[in-house]
Amino acid sequence: MSVHKASPDLPAPIVNRGLIGWLRENLFSTWYNSIITLGLGYLLLSWLIPLINWAFIDAVFLGAGPESCVANAACWVFIEQRLGFFIYGFYPEAMRWRPNLVFILFALTVIPQFLPTPAKLRKWLALFGISGLPIAAYIFISGGHFGLESVATSKWGGLMLTLILAYVGILAALPIGVALALGRRSDMPIIRGICVIFIEFWRAVPLITILFMASVMLPLFLPDGVTFDKLMRALVGIVFFQSAYMAEVVRGGLQAIPKGQYEAAEALGLGYWRRMRLIILPQALKIVIPGIANTVISLFKDTTLVLIIGLFDILGAVKSTLSDPAWDNVMAEGYLFVAFCFWVFCFGMSRYSHRLEKSLETGHRN
Repeated sequence: MSVHKASPDLPAPIVNRGLIGWLRENLFSTWYNSIITLGLGYLLLSWLIPLINWAFIDAVFLGAGPESCVANAACWVFIEQRLGFFIYGFYPEAMRWRPNLVFILFALTVIPQFLPTPAKLRKWLALFGISGLPIAAYIFISGGHFGLESVATSKWGGLMLTLILAYVGILAALPIGVALALGRRSDMPIIRGICVIFIEFWRAVPLITILFMASVMLPLFLPDGVTFDKLMRALVGIVFFQSAYMAEVVRGGLQAIPKGQYEAAEALGLGYWRRMRLIILPQALKIVIPGIANTVISLFKDTTLVLIIGLFDILGAVKSTLSDPAWDNVMAEGYLFVAFCFWVFCFGMSRYSHRLEKSLETGHRN
């Protein structure tokens, strides 16, 4: 009696695997999907090809000034000529090595978080970014210490000012938001009432109004001889505004924790703060990582509103330069440069939040 041997499995047809298989499954699965794909592809190419020609192929990247630009092509000479102002604002050119040093420390702190760096090193870098980096940035950029010449905040500007507002705002808003979220869920009526009033007040007022009040109205209520730096007033307004939104994000995470976790923590005999620090908050913060990332990105983009109170962030620096008649035809290039800078940082924060969420298994898929 002969024994029949099973034939080996044949590979899938080429139309069902690889790039061709992906295109067939996602873009050309039906006749109407094929028509939509071809139509959108035609529209995209008809728009993309002229844009590439304008931005790269026919563009002028280097030159002596506006006279180097040509018609119907991007003039990136504008960015090259004013790049120093866009990054540092009115910060004295001879002292720009100080913010450059801070930029290097910032890069050495942040970039390893995106790389396969040992966990212990990432932890120490994160601790330095929270504690040491802000102190070092203040000493070097502001000056007035260790023999460094003082530079008034009125001369700070550009991308440097944007990063300062965003970084300080993020570092301060998160712990304040956590404290407000815990206070809003407190069993003590006075604490809960204060937190509710604070959160609802700051969430109900537009940030642009807060910045205007902090810059223009607040000095009118201060005693004679008492003044606050304009940048400091803007930072306080941004921190309070964003901490209210952060509080609601964290409160959502606290409410998502099962009641059994609170009861188990109490059964262990832990006090309130130890329960929150060791058991409840780690779980709640993991759950709301996407919400925290969204609030942080929103804060970073809201820094452009400081222009209304006379602080020249990167958008303000570009807008002030566009008022020069010599550069009146490069508005698109200036705003594209600002958009690219914001995209780089916002996309980086988004990818880091996804990486952190995946590493902590926030979705509880396992």
